[in-house]
Amino acid sequence: MIQKLGVGIVGYGFIGKVHTYAYLNLPLFYDPPPARIKLVGVCTAHKETAEKARKEAGFEFATTDYRELLVRDDIHIINCCTPNYLHRKLLIDALKAGKHIYCDKPLALNLKEAKEILEAAKKSKVVHQMTFEYRFIPAMMRAKQLIEEEFLGRVFHFRACYLHSGYIDPERPMSWRLDRDKAGGGALFDLGSHVLDLVRYLLGECRAVFATTRTFIKERPLSRGSSKKASVKVDDLVLMQLEMESGALGTVEASRLATGTNDELRIEIYGDKGAIYFNLMDPNWLWIYDTRDESEPIGGRRGFKRIETVQRYPEPAVLPGPKFAIGWMRYHIASQYEFIRRIVSGQKGNPDFFDGYEVQKITEAALLSAARKGWVDLSKLE
Repeated sequence: MIQKLGVGIVGYGFIGKVHTYAYLNLPLFYDPPPARIKLVGVCTAHKETAEKARKEAGFEFATTDYRELLVRDDIHIINCCTPNYLHRKLLIDALKAGKHIYCDKPLALNLKEAKEILEAAKKSKVVHQMTFEYRFIPAMMRAKQLIEEEFLGRVFHFRACYLHSGYIDPERPMSWRLDRDKAGGGALFDLGSHVLDLVRYLLGECRAVFATTRTFIKERPLSRGSSKKASVKVDDLVLMQLEMESGALGTVEASRLATGTNDELRIEIYGDKGAIYFNLMDPNWLWIYDTRDESEPIGGRRGFKRIETVQRYPEPAVLPGPKFAIGWMRYHIASQYEFIRRIVSGQKGNPDFFDGYEVQKITEAALLSAARKGWVDLSKLE
């Protein structure tokens, strides 16, 4: 008999709607689904938006107080989809209430808060998982397999970046994402969290960081069309050098001002036996280079090759099928499928709050490095 799990969503902006969409579609994309999901409650900051969310997605009730979700016996899961500064209290309260948690990145506003959350998670028996959905792209899943099979050999170095252009207009108004007290960081937190998680996922732990940050647009309107301005104290751009525990070196870049880009997440990894390349804007393929291929005559069969990862998810994935072009929402569905599967099977989340904490450690080191203008050893941040 399929287990029934009730969900409470806290925050119903962009990412809250994405999480809701994924839950609603799980039984269509997976046969059998890991559980029967019931959307029980939704919480937003305002009564009007909460009620609109309830009607839109079919939640049983709406509230402006997340504690009303925590006391319900028919809610087993809490999705944290709030601005960063609201994570700590919600997550700790939800852990104490015995709720499984699916949390959008980053884990917290800073490393101190992240550590408090992690300590609370260690004391609980619930499943907690981060929304690092890019781990669930088939191309990245295949890259992980190849690296574990030592396809690359010894990894020398890597380059990774996550580039957006949504903030190049200086008239784009202030929001919580541009407020350091509410966001913790700019491109570093918003985009960097994702690409840093992929680096850890594929290459292991980071030993040290050197970073430079820049805020190019230092003032923005308080609201659209307003003549009143506010100072921007988060980064538009971060450039990082990473030294990994393996000895590999790499660069990581995150920008909100990369003119001409849309959702450009790229990663290149170079080893003594092979290389891997991936671009999120061309997500159906993983590019690989194998030095073991014959190079003669006239190049033989050596060169970069495309692996057609497309939508080749393992069973019980059934929709839309392995041959059809993949899209951004599909990664979220796969990530939430794995979260629910792990609840039902009694396994710990993956990626869990420990992974969120380790990413937070790198972002904290990057901020310290930018301020000190030098390398920061992550072991000194414990």
